[in-house]
Amino acid sequence: MVKCIGVLTSGGDAPGMNAAIRAVTRTCLNKGIKVYGVRLGYKGLHEGDFIEFDNHSTRNIINRGGTFLKSARFPEFKEESVRQEAIEQMKKVGMEALVVVGGDGSYQGALALTKMGINCIGLPGTIDNDIPDTDFTIGFDTALNTIVDALDKLRDTSSSHQRCTILEVMGRRCGDLAVYAGLSCGAEDIITSESGFDENELIEALKQSKATGKKHALVVITEHITDVHELAKRIEAATGFETRANVLGHMQRGGSPTARDRVLATRMGIKAVELLEEGKGGLCISQQGSEIVGLPITEVLGHKRQYDKGIYEDVLKIRY
Repeated sequence: MVKCIGVLTSGGDAPGMNAAIRAVTRTCLNKGIKVYGVRLGYKGLHEGDFIEFDNHSTRNIINRGGTFLKSARFPEFKEESVRQEAIEQMKKVGMEALVVVGGDGSYQGALALTKMGINCIGLPGTIDNDIPDTDFTIGFDTALNTIVDALDKLRDTSSSHQRCTILEVMGRRCGDLAVYAGLSCGAEDIITSESGFDENELIEALKQSKATGKKHALVVITEHITDVHELAKRIEAATGFETRANVLGHMQRGGSPTARDRVLATRMGIKAVELLEEGKGGLCISQQGSEIVGLPITEVLGHKRQYDKGIYEDVLKIRY
């Protein structure tokens, strides 16, 4: 039976990570398992930057955004010798297993450690919702609601000034933030890597919309598809719509997690400890319908995330 578990957060921060840390900690302590928090992700694991948690350590963090354990880039962790040095640090405090909250890069590190004899469980902490084989990731719902709030405000000013407003959101490999937010706010068009981008088609559609008496428009687009500021200039020149582009940026990562993210993170954290207690490793936690399950990391990383075609089809049915 495992007697000591560590927990770390890695990669980009996501609202709900603190709720996951709290769940791992409390589940461990309730089972009589010693638990350590690891500061600064894999970098802190390598440096032995550990905090032994007790019943007071994770009080009042379930509602806090970001990660109180912090995160840091540490590409050196790809080297086996560096991972071995991290394992030696773990052994100094008796840490036998690890819960890793992060994205697919964090999963790679968890898998590599498992292959070296340290059981690890990954939790999907990323706002983009870009991890395969899970319905939702920790942080997605909070980021989505941040975007919806921004779009609602932009709609007010766009309507007042009869403008076309473009909002660029995160999600370079997964357009779920754009799609869900665009549907929630009645955007005239939603552009993602999955849907493709035809600038001429967009401009023609906005022309038609304006011709029917529409006084303003909202366009939501995921990052790295085009320069939205230059696109705004071309739309204005072609349609006569005064057009402004906005890039929401890292604001999407922050904020107090929604109830949905707190519950998801809590359930996933509990499941991670239960799997480690069973002596399992090399797994990641996924939400599939109402169930929280553990799947092999190799299986998940070997899949390309399948986007929900039904949602994209619904976008086409109601736009313009």
